[in-house]
Amino acid sequence: MKKIINYTLSLAVIFSLATGCQAVQNSNKTQRGAAIGVAAGALVGGLVGGNIGGALIGAAVGGAAGGLIGNHMDKQADKIEAAVPGAEVKRVGEGIQIIFDDKSGVNFDFDSAALTAEAKKNLDAVAEVFLEFPDTDLMIQGYTDSVGNEDYNLKLSERRAKSVADYLKDKGVASKRFSSIEGFGEAHPRFDNDTKENQAKNRRVEIGVSANEQMIEDAKAQTN
Repeated sequence: MKKIINYTLSLAVIFSLATGCQAVQNSNKTQRGAAIGVAAGALVGGLVGGNIGGALIGAAVGGAAGGLIGNHMDKQADKIEAAVPGAEVKRVGEGIQIIFDDKSGVNFDFDSAALTAEAKKNLDAVAEVFLEFPDTDLMIQGYTDSVGNEDYNLKLSERRAKSVADYLKDKGVASKRFSSIEGFGEAHPRFDNDTKENQAKNRRVEIGVSANEQMIEDAKAQTN
């Protein structure tokens, strides 16, 4: 929670410096959001440590084109949320962050990278949405709890990310859309690893959805 608060405050400072108080007062919601996306890019690495949320903010186009991309992502996020109600779907910058943990049905048993029947069913639904919105790139990140050897957990998290990516590819999602498939082991835990329940929540895969070059070019063409 502290990281989120500090990050928000830092963005507010940058936004005020970049736009000026009078400009903020005279802007609408879309303009303010686009300006924040541009200002945030410079701070992403230091504030969020390279996670999906930070990568999405850093990739923001900003301006009117960014507003169009954001509207497109709103529609896609709504469909993902409807397809997998248990997943946590966030609109971050101009992209989407999807968190599959123990409540989403796309989670992992201890020391396992295998997809369960329920996980495959939910990924089927997500794949359909990705196929409906082809002008996006996908980042896949795998994580583990803190039990066991750190190096082993790093490799396990990579296998979890690959399991999800391979399954989506098998369902027709083009390989070229995967901009990264990575594992981060026990880094960036969502919860303290002090209980079995929290450990299960940290055994997860996250997906970042961002505009690809075609979507960006189309958005810029529409706003010029």
